[in-house]
Amino acid sequence: MDNGKLKKILEAVKAGDIPVDAAMEKLRGLPYEDLGYAKLDLHRAIRTGFPEVVFCQGKTAEQCVGIIGRLALHHAKVLATRVTPEIARQIASAVKGCTYHELARLLVVERPLKRPTRKTADPATHPDKGKYIMVLCAGTADLPVAEEAAVTAETLGSRVERAYDVGVAGLHRLLDQREKILRANVLIVAAGMEGALPSVVGGMVSCPVIAVPTSVGYGASFGGLAALLAMLNACATGIAVMNIDNGFGAGYFAHLVNR
Repeated sequence: MDNGKLKKILEAVKAGDIPVDAAMEKLRGLPYEDLGYAKLDLHRAIRTGFPEVVFCQGKTAEQCVGIIGRLALHHAKVLATRVTPEIARQIASAVKGCTYHELARLLVVERPLKRPTRKTADPATHPDKGKYIMVLCAGTADLPVAEEAAVTAETLGSRVERAYDVGVAGLHRLLDQREKILRANVLIVAAGMEGALPSVVGGMVSCPVIAVPTSVGYGASFGGLAALLAMLNACATGIAVMNIDNGFGAGYFAHLVNR
């Protein structure tokens, strides 16, 4: 059940096409489906605006196929994170409409929707128009986390711009992107090593900055802990910090800000 299906039921009741008792029967179903190994939250889209997202890491291929297949029966779009290429192949062989983003480790299941013809572009349905999220990352090794954030935000419906490998070791690379950075509605900044990039960017802009520490770096980086602590202690204002390697969380939150 999502907002689209709920709206159709309510409109049918209003038009007299469905009796109230029949509509009640449609809405009376459990808000979740029990698969034994997972309880699928079928009403999350009504509460939050987007269906339950599937975290595939630690799940078997069979469990991933079962969960995503069932969610796809109830929702026009389903997002799965931390998906390996092998599991992605097995899901795609069983579920129609899959797109796999290997670098981001994300899989999207989407049914094409028929949209009415519009005379003018509507930013709500044309994410290439209007305000945007910009995703930056310090180095090429940070790309998986940055792309997880970018593809998540795009899947939710936001326009996303990217600027990668713009770390503080070569500030001219960052400054070359200054105009696009300043026009962004919200920024996601992923960095490992010493995690300095969000502080620099935070001092340049008036919009919110979402910092994402990555687990990239040598031994003393402690798997991203050094970058996390640096971002939490940033002197620049307007910076919020996500968990280590949590590109999905950054992309989701950035979309909430952007919309």
